[in-house]
Amino acid sequence: MPKSAAEVRAQLETFYDAVARRATRTETFGGLTLFVREGQGWPRYARPTLGSSVEPTAADVRAVRARQRELKVPESFEWVDETTPALRAAAIEAELHVHEHPLMVLDPTERPGERPDLPDLVTVRRVRADATDLAIVHSVATVGFANPGTASGTDGPTERDTTALGQDPNLLSYLNERLRSGETVMFAAYSPAGPLCVGSYQHLYDTAEIVGVATLPAARRGGLAAAVTWELAGHALDGGNDTVFLSAGDEDVARMYGRLGFRSVGTALIAEAP
Repeated sequence: MPKSAAEVRAQLETFYDAVARRATRTETFGGLTLFVREGQGWPRYARPTLGSSVEPTAADVRAVRARQRELKVPESFEWVDETTPALRAAAIEAELHVHEHPLMVLDPTERPGERPDLPDLVTVRRVRADATDLAIVHSVATVGFANPGTASGTDGPTERDTTALGQDPNLLSYLNERLRSGETVMFAAYSPAGPLCVGSYQHLYDTAEIVGVATLPAARRGGLAAAVTWELAGHALDGGNDTVFLSAGDEDVARMYGRLGFRSVGTALIAEAP
């Protein structure tokens, strides 16, 4: 029997906490846990403390923000609205900007159907460890997320390649190690001009989260994000993951994921400093 939305959200809370604890130490502030990165990798964030009965307050949020400033890391918080509803008001009172993202899980009763059609000369393939173009592939996401939304734009391969020249070698080394260990699995859509769309998933406890799906603005509206997501979801299921989920950028993006079989189970919230 398929799990209810509440059951899925409870499962995801365990996943979120476990993933965030990889290579981090934790500090507790009332109802919040701050995950502090140790070594290479992306800065982490604060989340509601798993299993705590203490509701986060605006004072807790302010205390975490002060600590994040001391650590020189982004003032960032992530949580699921339906699981910790009090945190939204606390974050707003603490003068953070709160962004909503549809939280979606792949319907366990069906696998993704046929892969969406691709433009001529475009193929989707897995990005392996030690790929010689890893900086360029990673720059697809950098350029894509710098231009949010689904609308077409002018930034394309030229901007991607320029961005690649400035990528942090330590961050690329960290990403490469994750690809080598299998903690991160990455696929990209390639044309003769190089990678145009990229996405990844991370997995733990038979649960996989699809993250970082981004398309160069000049290559949007061609079904690339849907095709890359289709590959990621199928690979995650074939690898033994029972639950595949993601957070959509907005409702327009959520509709695309809905056509692949994802359904909404809640609202993922991100709060950041202005």
